[in-house]
Amino acid sequence: MLTLEKEKTSALDYSNLNTSIQETFTAIDRFEWQAVDEILQMREQQLYLQAGYKSFEEYCQRELYAWGGYRRINQLLGAKKVIDAVGELGGHIKNERQARPLLRLVKEPEKLKQAVAIALKDNASPGESDFAAAAQKVVPQLPRKKQSIQEPMVPKIQEPVVPQKAIVTVSQQSHPRYGEEGTIEADPPNRWQQIVTFADGERLLINNADLDAPSVPFTRERKYSPEYTEAIAAIEERHKQALEQLSQELRIGLQAEVSARAEEQTKEQVESLQKLFKQQKEENIQLQQRLSEMEGLRKLEIENQQLQQRIQELEHAVEQRPSQQWGNTMTQQATKVLNKQVKLALEKTIDLRSLAVEPPKENAQECLRLMGMALKNLASAMNNTQALEAAAIILGSEPTPIAIAYRAEQLEMLPQAVNDIRAVLAKPGCTWQDYWAVAQEYEVIKQDYWAELTTQETKLITALQNASLQPRTIGVGSIVAHADPYRTLYVERGEVVEDLGDEVIVAWDHWKEQSKKTDRYSRDELRFWQPQ
Repeated sequence: MLTLEKEKTSALDYSNLNTSIQETFTAIDRFEWQAVDEILQMREQQLYLQAGYKSFEEYCQRELYAWGGYRRINQLLGAKKVIDAVGELGGHIKNERQARPLLRLVKEPEKLKQAVAIALKDNASPGESDFAAAAQKVVPQLPRKKQSIQEPMVPKIQEPVVPQKAIVTVSQQSHPRYGEEGTIEADPPNRWQQIVTFADGERLLINNADLDAPSVPFTRERKYSPEYTEAIAAIEERHKQALEQLSQELRIGLQAEVSARAEEQTKEQVESLQKLFKQQKEENIQLQQRLSEMEGLRKLEIENQQLQQRIQELEHAVEQRPSQQWGNTMTQQATKVLNKQVKLALEKTIDLRSLAVEPPKENAQECLRLMGMALKNLASAMNNTQALEAAAIILGSEPTPIAIAYRAEQLEMLPQAVNDIRAVLAKPGCTWQDYWAVAQEYEVIKQDYWAELTTQETKLITALQNASLQPRTIGVGSIVAHADPYRTLYVERGEVVEDLGDEVIVAWDHWKEQSKKTDRYSRDELRFWQPQ
């Protein structure tokens, strides 16, 4: 006989179900913290104005009333202040309920951290009650005592009695229960408030001015005795005077700040003019030196022409002598004459050492290099120490043949170095790195090629070097991340795609698959992205 057995259903496991419930509530808390970051963006950037809302409170009441409205948002923002104030210990606060008893200590960060440390000492995973007990230990909060005030005897105003079970609607937009209906099931505690019970069972004490019940005549304003009215008027007058005094002090402070800023700007302008005057003075000195060098070069050319003319005269005199008078060799007299002329020419050449101390800069390096090599060869041929010293002075080296030859090789590189550097500086968008990549090859002759460059070229090199030392600014194309370590975007990578002046538009890599791909931030909210 075929029989059917009852289907065996697996019994629920307590640990698995309990773990699932805890993970669900943890996820809710985590998404609630994420919502706080987005709410801060909505409030700080005033994005609610795009939807036509006049204030952040109105936006919360209209759009977020299903989640508690403006009242709940204030609670979440208060919890955010607690976590920011406590610093590293904020990770132990899991939700808004645990932060609520600590909110009264947020203006005293040291006492707030002390309360959190006490809660962690008593329990590794503290709850709301643990934080409340720790806050009570650090700053005891005395129970409020209701002071009995003897009100003056005034005639009792007969007001209509509110019938039981009266249905009312919350008409005040700033109230968390805006638009909801409730019933009045109890007598009012005073003449200007009612106890309203809502559909979810919550009972709230609400002002008559915040309720709408056309069938129930409410007292909309609180009546005060003449003594209280006069006291309130006096307080309002003192408050008005205090506000006027504060506004006057603020105006005085702003004027002082503007004056200080103007003085600082004037000082900066004077310093910049002094620097410009000093720079122009140095340029004038350099121009005078160049004029002196040009004059020396002109004298040198005149002396060279005289030497060439004297050599031609000697050659002509030798050619006019018949060979019979000379014989197979020169006579001693002719040898003396020739040696005397060579000695005079050498002495005139040695006198050029004074020009080598400050050589001319207009096409003079190659001339001086050739002159120095000629003097070196002449010193080698005639074993003349003075010629070797003159060559060393002209070339700017030690008076040894090896040092002079090494210096001559360096000066051979000078024309190529100047051409390469000028080619780099002529490129559009030239940077300090582009210049340095070429200049470091000719670092050994830096003083030589620097003297060959024009004033505009040296100024351009100095400007490139100063620009490379300045801090970078975030602009279009910069790779950035959020600067707030408590934001989820702190470790994400984004690129600036548009510059709006004080703000920039950032496209985040991890938003490529989402409908929202970009967002707007101020530069202070961002930092340059660095790989983790």
